[in-house]
Amino acid sequence: MRKVKVRLRPIVSRVNLPTVLKTAILPGESTERLFIATQPGEIFYIGNGDVRTFLDIRPQIIKLGTSGGYDERGLLGLAFHPGFSYNGLFYLHYSVAGTQGPGALSERFQPDPCDPKTLNLRWTNREAHYDHIDTVEEWVLQANGQPQKRRTLLNVRRPFYNHNGVNSLNFSPETGKLVLTTGDGGAGYDHFNLSQDNMEIAGKIIEIDVVKNTNISNPPAVTRFNELPAPIQETLTVIAKGVRNIPGISFQRLFNQYVKYIGNVGQDLAESIFSFVHYKPIPVTQLIQASLRNIEPDQEGFINFGWRGWEGAFPTSIIKGCSANPTLDEKIIAYYDEAVITSVKRLPPLTSYFHQDPRPDKFEGTALTGVQLYMGDEIPALTGSVVFTDLARHEESRPPVRGVLAYTRVRTDGKLNDYRIIETDDHFGSQSAYYVSLGTNLDQTRLYLGVYGSTKVTDFNQGTIFEIVP
Repeated sequence: MRKVKVRLRPIVSRVNLPTVLKTAILPGESTERLFIATQPGEIFYIGNGDVRTFLDIRPQIIKLGTSGGYDERGLLGLAFHPGFSYNGLFYLHYSVAGTQGPGALSERFQPDPCDPKTLNLRWTNREAHYDHIDTVEEWVLQANGQPQKRRTLLNVRRPFYNHNGVNSLNFSPETGKLVLTTGDGGAGYDHFNLSQDNMEIAGKIIEIDVVKNTNISNPPAVTRFNELPAPIQETLTVIAKGVRNIPGISFQRLFNQYVKYIGNVGQDLAESIFSFVHYKPIPVTQLIQASLRNIEPDQEGFINFGWRGWEGAFPTSIIKGCSANPTLDEKIIAYYDEAVITSVKRLPPLTSYFHQDPRPDKFEGTALTGVQLYMGDEIPALTGSVVFTDLARHEESRPPVRGVLAYTRVRTDGKLNDYRIIETDDHFGSQSAYYVSLGTNLDQTRLYLGVYGSTKVTDFNQGTIFEIVP
């Protein structure tokens, strides 16, 4: 893997925290436009050098930053239908205003391997004990240029404020279906093991067949697949489980098939990127039938990322300080039984990078925020590479903070690969620069980076969008 250095070319500045960066061709046009979705609920596009508002749903977004400013709710997903340029259809995923709840637990949680009660918690009284409701909606750009909501595809209750996914909606070029990535519900360590439970919507990658008309315009808010109305169940298939939190999915066409690249945000040890080609999604109706009969569905070819038993390449562990030597840590396996159960079922990662790393040419990560394939030829050393971003270097967490850009490649032998940092020029001076999002254009020949000066969504207008150029 070669040393790579790139420049960051500013495109637009003073935007709110960007969650999605992708291009689309507006109906009646032939030029791709860069669309920018922000966490508070705005969608802009770049047209003829100007920043134009496409949609503003801020009044429909839950009040953000109510406890200190950091938040993982808001406008999290934007996807354009493959036929958007002629049918005007697009899709949104966001946290709904007026749905604030008390949360699923009142106390701070950490698993204790010596206390079985902490290993098998249950999420009970869900209609009252939840944090908020996320919605997935279908919209259309009307002939008069005004977007209008057509229908709601899903309403999902979430137990905590975080791990809702980001850049969470993408269309699969392989199946033509809308792909929704849902996090495990948040608060650390997947309290209720939702990600491995086949009935839970949390912690999954789900395909939605938007062609099927369910005649249900506003479905009930649920947490489990078997609580959905039957017509909606029939539109859903599950690609994968064992998800902690995912910053999107990227597809690479390889002859007549597609490689899928997915990042899973880590807990305390590692951030991981996975790749797979072949998979066998399971229809939700089949999962429900297996649950009713109390049997395991056929999971041959079904993708399992291993969480919560596994954190990338490691069994999920609790980190404790060593009182005898403060420079050392003790790492205790949190869920030994689950690590064993999922050890042969899980998909190993393509690469991982770590929160603690003694190697001089690496960095200590904080949180994976974007994964994109690059197929352009302007940066030849990156052609065919998987490029990813981390929020901030852990070892430089004091101001001014810098995010990290890096890349990896798929090994021909299928084994775990290493990664390399991509060097960039520095535009930021004394200002912190958190790398919060990564995007690409339709043919994956351009890369766009979203940078923010703060981790607080309530610190407004601190965002800059760059194009990554030679």
